[in-house]
Amino acid sequence: MDPNFFTMGMWSIGAGALGAAALALLLANTDVFLSKPQKAALEYLEDIDLKTLEDEPRTLKAKELWEKNGAVIMAVRRPGCFLCREEASDLSSLKPKLDELGVPLYAVVKEHIKNEVKDFQPYFKGEIFLDEKKKFYGPQRRKMMFMGFIRLGVWYNFFRAWNGGFSGNLEGEGFVLGGVFVVGSGKQGILLEHREKEFGDKVNLLSVLEAAKMIKPQTLASEKK
Repeated sequence: MDPNFFTMGMWSIGAGALGAAALALLLANTDVFLSKPQKAALEYLEDIDLKTLEDEPRTLKAKELWEKNGAVIMAVRRPGCFLCREEASDLSSLKPKLDELGVPLYAVVKEHIKNEVKDFQPYFKGEIFLDEKKKFYGPQRRKMMFMGFIRLGVWYNFFRAWNGGFSGNLEGEGFVLGGVFVVGSGKQGILLEHREKEFGDKVNLLSVLEAAKMIKPQTLASEKK
């Protein structure tokens, strides 16, 4: 066998493998393979069962959170994740302005293990509830698996949070993506729905505040009638 022929064959295989890897890397950094979020209807959110995290937990319907004054709600992907802690801290920075508007800030988690929620609480200035059936992460649950670790946007988010001084752990389920909702009072509806498309994809704080300003407290709405 001609050695040159063998060398060219191996070079072609190597070049093909590199090309395939480059194409895979390119596609992984587009939204082609990302599952598209399904918008949640108000009726869907209203009927979600939540539990308080007290020693004697109480079960309530999610609509109780926003029925009178609306609410800003963070669906936390994983309390121990430093990216989630960063977003929780960002949302909490809006708390003084939300308080002026009379709009409460809440979070929901999908599991309550060890001290994860307790350790998350310093980053989040609002009450936290348990969503055992992961309904706030639906109607169509979306996951990001190991593909997330080859996305440039995810690495950018990693470095941003690290530089911000945030740290975390690997406890709990962290592949089901979370989001942020701004829900109006009564039947006003969902005013903002941000679905995390990749790890660390944060909601725009200005958009949250603008949506919160649109909320009409139920008492005022009834008086106008």
